[in-house]
Amino acid sequence: MILINPFNALLWGVRRNQRDVINLYSFLSPLMSITTGSNMLNFGYWPDGIDNPSEAQENLCKITGKLADLDSGKALVDVGSGLSSPAIFWKNEYPLLEIYCININHHHLNFANNIKKQYPFQKNSSKNLNDIYLLNSTAIKLPFNKQSIDRLIALESAQHFKPLTEFVQEVNYILKRDGIFVIAIPVITKLFNPLKNLVKLGILSFTWASEHYVLNDILKILKSEKFEIIEIINIGSLVYEPLSEYYIKNRYIHLKAITSEYGSFLEHILYKSILKMEKLSKEKIIDYVIIKLNKT
Repeated sequence: MILINPFNALLWGVRRNQRDVINLYSFLSPLMSITTGSNMLNFGYWPDGIDNPSEAQENLCKITGKLADLDSGKALVDVGSGLSSPAIFWKNEYPLLEIYCININHHHLNFANNIKKQYPFQKNSSKNLNDIYLLNSTAIKLPFNKQSIDRLIALESAQHFKPLTEFVQEVNYILKRDGIFVIAIPVITKLFNPLKNLVKLGILSFTWASEHYVLNDILKILKSEKFEIIEIINIGSLVYEPLSEYYIKNRYIHLKAITSEYGSFLEHILYKSILKMEKLSKEKIIDYVIIKLNKT
């Protein structure tokens, strides 16, 4: 069993400073693997025909990769790369692509490095996972030269970046002219006062371990840095609701494994959070957007 005081985990979610987010993701990454059967850390994209989380997670990687035009890209920066499973997915899809995984979490980078060592070489290509570079860095201090990168993706990670403006400024600095920036991010649809926000989000105020950015505020920041918005896709109803339905339907399949690692209290919090997430999605209080941008 993972011996962490549940109060500490909740405190990490409330404070959400840099160290708290690292601790929380190190703590919860095995939980994601238990419930999804994969090493991806995103919610997934669940259109018709997809009924399992690992396939949904790969589908979210697929749609972001297509939006980023990775087939014509040379160098991709994946900011907030998690366990680097999306990077491995993209490398399989686009074998000539160089990928730089940016992560502040040493534990995740070490895990990703072990995956790289175990992974087979790409077939029919001189390229392999050696073209995936693992870099320990913060999102607001990206270690690249000016206008040196032509593709950048923040896949379900930018909700943790603060101040968000500094991240977008860094993207603007390193991205080449006509470079493509894709951001996939959970959002809230409008800003309430702090008390009303607490009431509206309920338990998600504590367990949704990220900043609660409003879509319009994100768009203002992007426009202020002279990014051209090419496309905005709202997919919240195909993220939160099918994910919730999957867990509710299969709760007792995962229950033993989760409680043996985390205890029954945390599983109960997870279940209540998922119910709340489904409700808020149906009420259009939370959404999930993918934004494609071009540097002008």
